[in-house]
Amino acid sequence: MSVMWNLWHGCHKISEGCRHCYVYRRDSLYDKDSRVVSRTAAFDLPLRRKRNGDYRIPSGEQVYTCFTSDFFLAEADPWRAEAWAMIRLRSDLSFIIPTKRIDRFGVALPADWGDGYDHVVIACTIENQEQLDRRLPLFKSLPIRHRLLFCAPLLGPLDFHGLLDGGIEEVSVGGESGNEARVCDYDWVLDIRRQCMEQGVPFNFHQTGARLRKDGRLYRIRREFQHSQARRAGIDYEGGAEW
Repeated sequence: MSVMWNLWHGCHKISEGCRHCYVYRRDSLYDKDSRVVSRTAAFDLPLRRKRNGDYRIPSGEQVYTCFTSDFFLAEADPWRAEAWAMIRLRSDLSFIIPTKRIDRFGVALPADWGDGYDHVVIACTIENQEQLDRRLPLFKSLPIRHRLLFCAPLLGPLDFHGLLDGGIEEVSVGGESGNEARVCDYDWVLDIRRQCMEQGVPFNFHQTGARLRKDGRLYRIRREFQHSQARRAGIDYEGGAEW
């Protein structure tokens, strides 16, 4: 099981992968300005308890953070220390923190972080070669115990230049969703898988996107089928790394 924990809402577009951000699309339906960053009512979710005193989120759950913002967003700097304190306290959970702002990773980092908390996974998001070249070397240089790569929305082929190794515990790939989604080419996905297999790095194809090109043919895939169609491809690779 997994839980979504959106501590704050709102973000700013910083790279090509943000162009058709699903948060902006959803907020626009309610005339909400996605650029306004605010702490949410769910900020203290991991610490909430039931009437009997048990945590509402039971031990062992995976908690995905900030899918309507970015954990390392500058506007959230005043709240991040408190967020880290809650994460530190709930060491019985596994926290997955995706970010496009790996360059801000060290801002308000806990004093006892060391080389990372064992129950925290940082997932660096890249969408094209430009961001791979910019973010991946930095990502690998930082004191992080568990690292994932989210190649999503995948906007072009990626060459990892040999930077994939055991320091990356999984590469997860997905296309872009929404009516304006850009094409994801299945050959790009397969080539990323090849590079992962050469280095023994686990690979996951988690979403086709709304427009998938395969063998020269363009497929339009409805949102509700994008994850299941990716699973049906049967190309996930377990590799040798575990966490």
